[in-house]
Amino acid sequence: MTRVVEGLRIRGKKVGCVPTMGALHAGHLSLARASVEQTDVTVATIFVNPTQFAPGEDLDKYPRQLAEDADLLAGVGVNYLFCPQTDVMYPPGSSTSVLAPKISKRLEGEFRPTHFGGVATIVLKLLNIVGPHVAYFGQKDYQQVAVIRKMVTDLNVPVEIVACPIIRDPDGLAMSSRNVYLSAEQRQIALSISGTLREAKERIESGNRDGYEMVTEMRQRLIDSGVTSIDYVAVANPDTLETADPIELPVVLLIAVYVGKTRLIDNCIVDPS
Repeated sequence: MTRVVEGLRIRGKKVGCVPTMGALHAGHLSLARASVEQTDVTVATIFVNPTQFAPGEDLDKYPRQLAEDADLLAGVGVNYLFCPQTDVMYPPGSSTSVLAPKISKRLEGEFRPTHFGGVATIVLKLLNIVGPHVAYFGQKDYQQVAVIRKMVTDLNVPVEIVACPIIRDPDGLAMSSRNVYLSAEQRQIALSISGTLREAKERIESGNRDGYEMVTEMRQRLIDSGVTSIDYVAVANPDTLETADPIELPVVLLIAVYVGKTRLIDNCIVDPS
């Protein structure tokens, strides 16, 4: 993979990379299309990274469909697919990892304290192997994008990080590989996530600036809708993820909840425009 991309770069080609864990949906494919449109050659990666799963999380049952994923990527114009085995990415005796930046400690980091260390480590490995000019990630994983941006800045990795908009199903649910775990009834409950974000955004745009009140109302809306449990609801500064109270635009609204045993996240940005 490295030799291929080195040859492309020598020939003056701009290389884009789309790192994924597979089980691809329209959200992933939107990232691939962006890369195909904006670069000369696109490399997609598929690797279910064990170091970003904590004990008891869904590593073993995480959906894997490599043949279908390869067809989908080829269909949108991806040129290369890199899908290494675990013992290649983490060879026996491997003990080096990345300490995730400070922004990782909030929100997701409070509930999944080892997650972003695993994310930062594997993304750095993939960027080192592929060596792209640009790497594409989805805004749905808002904090992940912030962590990766900070990591490449701090470690002087010569790559541009592009965040692409959230892709939603017609009913408003943010696309996620984990949506397949939801029953029909659970999916209806899950729709309260995007509904809560939409209502909060409208209230902020109408002039509400009380951050504490906004979070309280969002939590109550989710509880009333039947979510199983709430990890966090936040109104935060989009750059630092620190709590925004009072609310000063722009802000990002972030939610992480369980519907049944399925953990779902979503977010939206509210800006002055």
